[in-house]
Amino acid sequence: MRFPAAPVMDTGLRQSPHHIVITKTRDRPDHTLTRCNVHCVRTDIFARLDREPEPPKIETPRMSRHRIALFGGTLAFYLAIVVAVLVSSWLVALDWKVMLFRPYQQWPELHAFLDYYVVLGQRGPTAVMVASWLGWRSWRQHTLRPLLTLGTSLLLLNLSVGAVKLGLGRLGPHYATQIGSAELYAGGDIFPSGHTANAVVTWGILAYLATTPRARRYLSALSAFVSLGVGLTTVYIGTHWLSDVLLGWAAGLLILLALPWFEPLITRTEVWILSVREQWRDRRRLRESVPAAPVTPEPVLLPQALGGGSESAHEAAGRGPASGTAGHPGAAARARAHPAHPVRPERTPPAPAGSRRPPHSDRSPRSSAGPSRPVTGGPVAP
Repeated sequence: MRFPAAPVMDTGLRQSPHHIVITKTRDRPDHTLTRCNVHCVRTDIFARLDREPEPPKIETPRMSRHRIALFGGTLAFYLAIVVAVLVSSWLVALDWKVMLFRPYQQWPELHAFLDYYVVLGQRGPTAVMVASWLGWRSWRQHTLRPLLTLGTSLLLLNLSVGAVKLGLGRLGPHYATQIGSAELYAGGDIFPSGHTANAVVTWGILAYLATTPRARRYLSALSAFVSLGVGLTTVYIGTHWLSDVLLGWAAGLLILLALPWFEPLITRTEVWILSVREQWRDRRRLRESVPAAPVTPEPVLLPQALGGGSESAHEAAGRGPASGTAGHPGAAARARAHPAHPVRPERTPPAPAGSRRPPHSDRSPRSSAGPSRPVTGGPVAP
C-alpha cells in the first residue's frame, strides 16, 4: 500500500543567510524538509559562524578553456610590457611624463589618506588579515585547503616577482639619474610593483576560494578595486613607474589563473598533514591508555653489629618507642620506621704491664739496696 507523500515545507529558510534549518536524525537519506524531521530553525545572525558538523563538498576550480585563454592573454600582456621597457619604447616615455607631472603635488590633500591606503598592498599586514579569515574558514569547514592555497599563492608570488625584480634591477622614480632612461640593471628592485602584485593575489584569493557564485562576484569586484587603487597610489606617491604597476597587475593575475594547476599538490599535502595529525593523536591516546607500572620498594641493607651488640641494639630498638615516645605517636612511628643503630659493646681495656715512661740511657737503674736519701736537718750517717 502506498501512502501519500508528506507535504514539503517551504525551503526558503534554508536559502536565507541568517536562517539555518536543523533537522532530526534520519534512518534513511532524505533531503526533503517535512514537519516531522525539522528540529528547530536558528534565526540569529551568528548561526553561520558555528562550525559545520561535517566537511562540505566544495568543488575546486578546474583549468577550463576560458581560464587557459585568459592565462595566455595575460602572459602575452606581461611579456609585451617587459619588452617595451627593455627597448625603451613609448611606455618608458610615458613613465617619465607621469613622474614629472608629480601627482602628489597636484593633489596634496589626498596624500595623508593614500599613505594609509597603500598598506593594503603590503605583504605583512595583508597576509595576516587574510590568513586570519582563512584560518577561521579552515576550522569551520574541517579542511586545510584555504590556508594551503594562500601559502601556495604567496610562494609563487615571491618566486616569480622576486626573480624579475632582482634580474632587471630597475631604479624607482626618486632614484632616477637620466631623463628618458629605463633605469635598468642599476641595482634597483621595483619592476614589477610588489605592492600591486601582492594586492591582486592576497585579495583575489578570497574570490578564488568563494563557495557561491554570488560571493565570488562580490569578492572579485572588491579585489579588483583594492588592487587598482593600490597600484595607482604607488604612482601618485612616486615610488613606482606606471609600467611597474601594469606589470604588477599582470603578475598577480597570472598567479591566480595558474592556481588550478596546483590543486592536486594542495590536496596531497592536506591528506599528508591530516594523516600525520591522526598518527600523532593515536600515539597520544595509546600513551594515555597504558597504565603506569607500579613502583616496588627496594630492600635496604643495614650494617650488623658484632658480638652481643646486636642483641642490645634489638632490645634498644624494641624498648625505645614504648618508653621514650609513649606520649608522642609521631615520634613512635619515626622510631619504628628508622630503627636504632647498633651499639658497640662496653669493655674495659686491659692495663699495660710495666712503666709507661720511656727508658733513659744516662740514668742508672734504681735498686732497693742503695743508701737512702738523708732527711733534711737530721744527722748525717757516717
